[in-house]
Amino acid sequence: MRMTVLASGSKGNATIVAAGKTSLLVDAGLSCRELLRRMAVAGEDPTTISAILVTHEHIDHVAGLAVLARRLGVPVYFTEQTHRAWVRMLTPKTTMSYAKWLELREREAAAAKEAPAHTLLAAAEEEDLGSEEAQIPVDPEGEEECAPKVKANPAALPAVEFFRAGQAFSIGDIDVNPFTIPHDAADPCGFVFHARKESLRMAVATDLGYVPPNVKMALKNIDVLLMESNHDLEMLKDGPYPWSVKQRVLSRVGHLSNTATAEFLSRDYDGGAHTIVLGHLSEQNNLPELALLAAEQAIGNRMSLLGNRVVLARQAEPMPPILL
Repeated sequence: MRMTVLASGSKGNATIVAAGKTSLLVDAGLSCRELLRRMAVAGEDPTTISAILVTHEHIDHVAGLAVLARRLGVPVYFTEQTHRAWVRMLTPKTTMSYAKWLELREREAAAAKEAPAHTLLAAAEEEDLGSEEAQIPVDPEGEEECAPKVKANPAALPAVEFFRAGQAFSIGDIDVNPFTIPHDAADPCGFVFHARKESLRMAVATDLGYVPPNVKMALKNIDVLLMESNHDLEMLKDGPYPWSVKQRVLSRVGHLSNTATAEFLSRDYDGGAHTIVLGHLSEQNNLPELALLAAEQAIGNRMSLLGNRVVLARQAEPMPPILL
């Protein structure tokens, strides 16, 4: 089983979790071109991606989602509320209701099984949801190589699968256990991934304002944990953000500070992980050295060569794969 963090931070997030013949991409918060470039740098083959899972609809988690999913031809897994919020974000001017939109997508999917590809492409070119074409709020550079040169619905995906927090499901060789997290999004989730054949578990838990009991329970018996350590409290308070943004980050639906993450690691963490990855570090309000020091002090004498290694996920470059 392996975890490869392609990017982690306020400018974009994406992580690959793989086991057996199954490879899952958690979030697609960079442009299609940049995600493919980082996969190449990290030695990940994009053609092996089985599905994309979305934690929540904020742009730093979905910026390249639609283009990449169409490029790879893979399904995207959302909660229904997250999907609804994402569709509205991409098509803000449409007057079509979400129910009508979903019905239209289902009809298109049914038609796709019967009509040849060139017929479907022609229909997509003519389709109009009743308003001006929406502008996708993503990185515009370099998408020419990924995006088709046709006018199409920006929220079109090869396939959509819905899940609910607290209800496990399986994709290939991996069991997925989504859990609710406290964040200011429609229906945000973290994930625990279980490789059945290897009896290994990896978790992604970022973008949460505090660590509630359900998250503490979900993060038991984890072999690799990607955990948020977003900001240093003093740097945030003295930093350049407007007070309204500072309040949002500090709230119970904001982001975990180094101190909050350290408290979890010292009080509630069971000490069983091989590797702890600190992610979603703020470039404005944190220093890697501060996040690392706080976590290592919290873990204390439990750190060893074989367990509780603490590493940092970066915004600007992918991490080497963590292999178990």
